[in-house]
Amino acid sequence: MTTGLAAADTLLRQIRATRTEPVVDHRAAALALCVAANLPVLLWGEPGIGKSATLSQLADGLDLPLETVIASVHEPSDFAGLPIVGDDPATQGVPMAPPDWAVRLARRGRGLLFFDELSSAPPAVQAALLRVVLERRVGSLTLPDEVRIVAAANPPASAADGWHLSPPLANRFVHLHWTHDPRTVARGLAGVWPRIDVPVVDATRAASALARARGVIAGFLTARPGLTHHLPSDADARGGAWPSPRTWEMVLRLLVFHFCAGTSREALATAVIGAVGDGAGLEITTYLEELDLPDPERVLANPAAFALPDRGDRQLAFLTAIVAAIEARVTRERWEAGWEVLAKAVDAGVPDVAARAAFDLARMRDPQWPVPASIDAFLDVLTVSGMLPGAT
Repeated sequence: MTTGLAAADTLLRQIRATRTEPVVDHRAAALALCVAANLPVLLWGEPGIGKSATLSQLADGLDLPLETVIASVHEPSDFAGLPIVGDDPATQGVPMAPPDWAVRLARRGRGLLFFDELSSAPPAVQAALLRVVLERRVGSLTLPDEVRIVAAANPPASAADGWHLSPPLANRFVHLHWTHDPRTVARGLAGVWPRIDVPVVDATRAASALARARGVIAGFLTARPGLTHHLPSDADARGGAWPSPRTWEMVLRLLVFHFCAGTSREALATAVIGAVGDGAGLEITTYLEELDLPDPERVLANPAAFALPDRGDRQLAFLTAIVAAIEARVTRERWEAGWEVLAKAVDAGVPDVAARAAFDLARMRDPQWPVPASIDAFLDVLTVSGMLPGAT
């Protein structure tokens, strides 16, 4: 039946009809990198700048079902689960029933879970969200690994009944500061909105990328051990990004995906700073640019062609990457090439730098493989430790 609003509804559909184009923006690229790496992301921004619309567009572009949960209007039990008494609770226990949105995501096996208005959620709700964000547990249900988690929050000063994020919850997110670009808004209202494209991962680079990333993190935290864990002193900073072993693990994953997908340095730097904070993030991105770590696979293919770096932290990064690459695919040729690389540390007069790598490499030895001559510098310590049984 035709109503008097039919023409109005048709006009509204025409207004909503827009198209998209790829966006060149380091914040959007950082968001795409985090989503690809399946890291929880928190978008900080003032009300009305398009955070929710960005997530809707991202879900549409990735063909992912979107489940939006307004955190501020929920109770802790909505995330921890409601107790449901069964036939025999004495033997079967009392399961915690998950909410409908979690059940839908579990049935689909994939999706984008969007927690909105996170900074308006009271502390008890934030505490209940800890397990959802980190362990993907909602009541008695475990969300599939393929579900991505993104949240949005307004700064406490502009949020309705705003709260600072608790440090444990804040430390589970990569924090990205979302702002509006007047030119983007103008073009969008003209009918063309930006599209966020997730980086394409080259699976053939995976082993090498992981080895390089492990080397970078090991070298950096050896040089700057004080940044391994640093909880800020003021409430504002504790509710944002700060370094901890958990967030350094996030950085490791970001580096692996960056090396596999060839994302821009600006996108990587934005995501890394969002994980460990401004100070530590700027330091490690600068360190990465100066490190210029070679591809471990190229080194193992021709170990004689590469020289050991001069600085101790860079030497450790280099050797850690080599050992990690060998561990990903252990063969006799690669194992022997690894010892040739470690011998360069001995020749450079820094055998202590290679000692840990030597232990790890020795554990990979097949008993049938002969001990190469280049192992002589480490033979005493390895034999005493029992890592080279039968070595002479």
